Amino acid sequence: MTSPFVQAFFVGRAVAEVLSDRLEHAVTDVLSELGKFDAEAREQMRQFTDEVIERANRASEAAGAGVGMSDVGTGSESVDTQATIDDLRAEIATLRAEMQRYRTSAS
Repeated sequence: MTSPFVQAFFVGRAVAEVLSDRLEHAVTDVLSELGKFDAEAREQMRQFTDEVIERANRASEAAGAGVGMSDVGTGSESVDTQATIDDLRAEIATLRAEMQRYRTSAS
């Protein structure tokens, strides 16, 4: 009862399944290798950055400047984060008081 067309259909279907499985494995392997490469690149960049900062600190200490890279802020001046937070909190408290005073006088 098996005709050549039915046999060709099942052979074609089996070929498609095998190709799909192999393609899936190939894509998975490529993505895995890409993930490994990304992780290795990030680790190398971290090591490079640490080495640069370490050398800069040593050069600074040797020159007698006494300023380490951990002391350097994001801008040209060192920023005291806690002082900035305290200033912002004070401004928020002042604004809240002014808004409360406005609301009570408007009522």
